[in-house]
Amino acid sequence: MSTYFFLAFNNIKRRRLRSWLTILGIFIGIAAVVSLISLGQGLQGFINGQFAQLGADKIIIQPKSFGSPGSGSNSQLILKEKDLEVIRDVQGVDSAEGVLIGTGIIKKDKQQKVQSVSGVSQAYLDLFGDVDATRVIEGRQLKDSDTSKVIVGYNHAYGTLWDRPLKIGDNIEIQGETFKVVGVLKKQGNPIDDGAVWLQKNAFRKLFDSYEDEGMIIAKTKKGADPEQVATTIKEKLRKERGEKQGQETFNMQTSTQLLETFSNIFAVIQAVFVGIAAISLVVGGIGIMNTMYTSVLERTKEIGTMKAIGAKNSDVLKIFLFESGLLGLVGGVMGVLIGVAVGKAVEYIATAQLGTPYLQAIFGWQLILGALAFSFLTGAASGILPAIQASKLKPAQALRYE
Repeated sequence: MSTYFFLAFNNIKRRRLRSWLTILGIFIGIAAVVSLISLGQGLQGFINGQFAQLGADKIIIQPKSFGSPGSGSNSQLILKEKDLEVIRDVQGVDSAEGVLIGTGIIKKDKQQKVQSVSGVSQAYLDLFGDVDATRVIEGRQLKDSDTSKVIVGYNHAYGTLWDRPLKIGDNIEIQGETFKVVGVLKKQGNPIDDGAVWLQKNAFRKLFDSYEDEGMIIAKTKKGADPEQVATTIKEKLRKERGEKQGQETFNMQTSTQLLETFSNIFAVIQAVFVGIAAISLVVGGIGIMNTMYTSVLERTKEIGTMKAIGAKNSDVLKIFLFESGLLGLVGGVMGVLIGVAVGKAVEYIATAQLGTPYLQAIFGWQLILGALAFSFLTGAASGILPAIQASKLKPAQALRYE
């Protein structure tokens, strides 16, 4: 086996320029696959971590409309306080609370912005505990008594949203009403959440004239209860309360597990598309290896004849050419893995250091690295099968007379 490897390695060294050009398509494809899959796995890991913090016992109920409380949307397409009461009375529900979501005009000094505004209660915050989405990194969290206070997203205090960033104790105007900043939320990595403003739920109702509306309701199931079964019961009760037929509900409902599965399916499709695109480069690289090996067979016809004349078998010649094509693929795979790791880490650095988002973390598992190397070797070997068969079938006498 070592002899075949030695001969293949020497043949590649003798044709160095051609070998580098041949493996170009392989290492570009492998680099694309490694970097894309590593970033996809990192993103999947981040999402899984967020759902692990959220817990599998949560059920999310929201209207199908895009209208926000106080926006004048069809009242049938907006959740109401009575819907919240129905959910709280469902067997298996430990607690439930709604959050109000809208957009408002935010003023500070002479600047004015239109940003996401949410109305939250202490009960709503207690549902999530100390997850990243509700964690305050400066100041304190809202209380139910804070009717004239707000907490703001990360970009208000540390971003470029305002000429002079907000700090604890500053006053801002929302829809013409003055509120005092008492806290800053942890960075989430997206401009909507990091630019949001949270105020107390009753203050939101008064500000946006939405006294009976609920933007979204979160229900927490009791310990030991099946979230899927509880969700089914909630759906039936809400449908009856709202006078809606099955399949014509004006609300959506998902458990944490269902949401995670949805995200996972989306990531799987996106990764498959990216890998499919990168595979085109691998196909081109494989064709390049095949072309190179056919050329090599023609150039080394006399050499093959000499080998057979001194006792080499057809299988020996076949193995030499297969090792050579496989080695071309493997070298391309090694280069591709190194470049893929570099690209993945570069994207991670840009996302973390420059854009400030924790979403894009490149994860390079040993399965990914070994899989990429094995795939590149097999691609090279498979591309060299036909030329190797042709070389192994050459007749010694004809090969020695070849000009």
